[in-house]
Amino acid sequence: MSRVDCNNVWKIYGGNVIGVKDLTFTCNDKEFLAILGPSGGGKSSTLRMLAGLEEISKGEISFDNVVVNEKGPSERNIALAFESYALYYRMSVYENIAFPLRAKGLKNDEVDKRVKAIALVLNLTTLLQKKPAELAGGHQQRVSLARALIRKPNVTLLDEPLSHMDQRLRAEIRAQIRRIHEELGNTTIYVTHDQAEAISLCDRILILTNAEKQQIGTVDEIYNKPVNKFVANFIGQPGMNFMQCKIESQKSVSINTSVGLKTLDLVGTVDSKYVGSELTMGIRPQQIGIVENKDQGSVVPGFVKMIEFQGDTSILIVELSDINKTEIRVVIAAGGVKFKRGDNCFMDLKPQFIHLFDETEKAIIERKAV
Repeated sequence: MSRVDCNNVWKIYGGNVIGVKDLTFTCNDKEFLAILGPSGGGKSSTLRMLAGLEEISKGEISFDNVVVNEKGPSERNIALAFESYALYYRMSVYENIAFPLRAKGLKNDEVDKRVKAIALVLNLTTLLQKKPAELAGGHQQRVSLARALIRKPNVTLLDEPLSHMDQRLRAEIRAQIRRIHEELGNTTIYVTHDQAEAISLCDRILILTNAEKQQIGTVDEIYNKPVNKFVANFIGQPGMNFMQCKIESQKSVSINTSVGLKTLDLVGTVDSKYVGSELTMGIRPQQIGIVENKDQGSVVPGFVKMIEFQGDTSILIVELSDINKTEIRVVIAAGGVKFKRGDNCFMDLKPQFIHLFDETEKAIIERKAV
């Protein structure tokens, strides 16, 4: 069993610079948890405290209900791979990968078997006798990753381990990391700023920004039920559309369009205190339909200002009204309806995909659990 708990953990640098603020979360046994967020949000500081490389300013970290605040990295039975490779440059690739096994006292035959197995998985077989200085950055990153994954630790901690690889190789190694995680059955915490990595690898995502936890949950929970405007915009490519709206009732809002105010129904309810308020409405570009029937209740008109070709999809940038020049991005499948700049279009803003955010940017629609 390898469960990790962070309980009200703080990291304060120099007495007044907050690196991590009152962070609480659990990574369950055999779970793959991604810590996702922009640079400077507290991701690496969190990982370094989990690894025992940073002192915890306040709070507790426990592994399997045992507090490890005072334990060093070697006492926590963890495996580490960082964005900086931290390789031994006088040793061969083989010996770099073998190092943690030799430190555990494994026999040469077992070391050789496991080094060659992980090298095969990460396509390092032909490089085993080279020195790290002879390798490109992407290869060095794979050596660092191999050294972390070769052990059978309680917890594997990975900090941006694919950052120096090209896009095609990153996709390939991501799949291998997940497969190794499943085969070893260990607990993995993976730090990244790349949401594609987090989404493709993880069981759950913890989102940090400005040193604070924003949300933790499955991809579906975070994508479809963001707790605030930051999460709504940060997850998804492109990010969520936002526009001003007026709360007409607990179950409806209105927005300005080129043909005047348009009232839209909601799925769920908002607190009566918000009725009459001007707040922020959000809807994802992928969840807006383009329709021909302009008389449907949830359809609003606009005109196409720009088209961004994305290969298998295109992004329409649509101006909603002449009043506030609100622009909405709509993702459409390539080969579907053809548009050119200046065309009119009709967008279906389905009630179940509408989000509302108050003046503090907190999500406020209450929906019944399905």
